[in-house]
Parts: sequence; structure tokens; C-alpha cells
Amino acid sequence: MSDEETPQAPGIIAAFAQPDESESPQRRRRGVGPDPMEMLRKWTPRTRLGRMVQSGQVITIDAAFATGLPIREVEIIDALIPGLEDDVINVNMIQRMTDSGRRVRFNVMACVGNRDGYVGLAICKGKEVASTIRKAIENAKLSVIQIQRGNGSWESGQGAGTSVPFKVTGRAGSTRITLVPAPTGKGLVIGETGRKVLTLAGVTDVWSQSKGQTRTTINFAKATFNALKQLNEHRVSGDQAGRLNIVKGRVPE
Repeated sequence: MSDEETPQAPGIIAAFAQPDESESPQRRRRGVGPDPMEMLRKWTPRTRLGRMVQSGQVITIDAAFATGLPIREVEIIDALIPGLEDDVINVNMIQRMTDSGRRVRFNVMACVGNRDGYVGLAICKGKEVASTIRKAIENAKLSVIQIQRGNGSWESGQGAGTSVPFKVTGRAGSTRITLVPAPTGKGLVIGETGRKVLTLAGVTDVWSQSKGQTRTTINFAKATFNALKQLNEHRVSGDQAGRLNIVKGRVPE
């Protein structure tokens, strides 16, 4: 079988595609690390799933989840979901007095998503801001999950789901976030931190209720992410999925 007939993951195809010489390369944001496309070209898989992705046996993220194998290489996510957007949710400086003096460390939370059914969230600690941000983004990619979207509101019409299909609650510490289905066009009625997570996940309309210490940015983001994870824990029949227009992952074109 020739190389043209061998299926490949979309990120690998984009990485090895010849760039247009008329276009100037885009400058990357400081602190986010090397270009994912460049890393894919130099990638040598170290895990079984990585070798399956590089050889073309697995070309979608859903197929990767179906294998049941853990995702331990960032290049797997870059190959299967190219163009992931990232956002730094919170950066905290932690100072601690020791016998040798004051020690400074940074606590960074980052979120990644494709705005179409896949989102990841992670927190990382380190001595330098740039390297900690880069590691937090990588860990967020390794924690990417598939979410369900639907039209759970009685005011919603037909078509692909833009909200959550049913009421769901996520907790983190003392913070509790409840996501409630909203009609199309309502927008994200939630705090700024939760709005960042939902936007990267591809949810555009939702009501919300919050309890606890909601000023804690990290717990607010975790609670919102945990609420999205809870969507996958509910079993939905085929009739209910059709009635609520439930879509798992990407919205089919």
C-alpha cells in the first residue's frame, strides 16, 4: 500500500504538509514551548498507543479512547486533535521560608480545548513561570475528555446541541457548580472562570448555580470541569439521545 493510501491522523498530515512559502510563519506566544507540528515531525513514540497513532492504526481521538490504553504522550493529542487552544486559568506565586532563605514557587492552572466537544484541565507547580505554564498545558492535553452536549431546555429547537443535555453538578473543595440546560442564544450565564472552561469545551449556552467559596479560582474551574465529566457518567437511551439532540464529541458536519 502506498503512503497516499495509508490513513494518518490529521495532526500528522498537517505536520508533514509542505507550508506555503508565501506565508510568513506565525510567532508563538512566549512560554508555551516548541511548535507542536515540529514536535510531531521529530516524534519517536514510546508507548503502544503512540505507535498505533503514528502507524495509522488509530486516526481519531474517539478510536484512541476506545482502545482503553492510557494517553501518556502529548504528541498523541496533537496528532489526533490538531489546533487545540489553550488558556492559563490562574497563576499563583507561593512563598515559603526555609532555613536557607525564602523559596518561591509557582502554581499554574491551564485549560485546553478545541471548542467542539473536547476539553482538558490540569494544575502544575514549578520554580519558573514559563516552564510551569508549558508543563501545565501538556498535562491538560493528557487529561482531555470527551463531553456530551445537547438541547435539554424545553425552549431549545432542533439541531446540534449547544448546551448541556440535563442538569449536572460538579464539586471541588467547598465549591459546587450546577450546570442547567439553557435555550440556544442565551449564552454562558456563569462566572468568568467557568466561562473559559465551557468555551473551550464547546458549550455556548448554559444556566448555572453556584454554592460554596466561589471566589477560589482553582476550585471554580475544577468544579466546572468535574460537572462536564459527570455528563459522561449518566446513561442515556437512544430515544432520549434523539429527543435531546445529544452529541458526543465533535458536532458532525
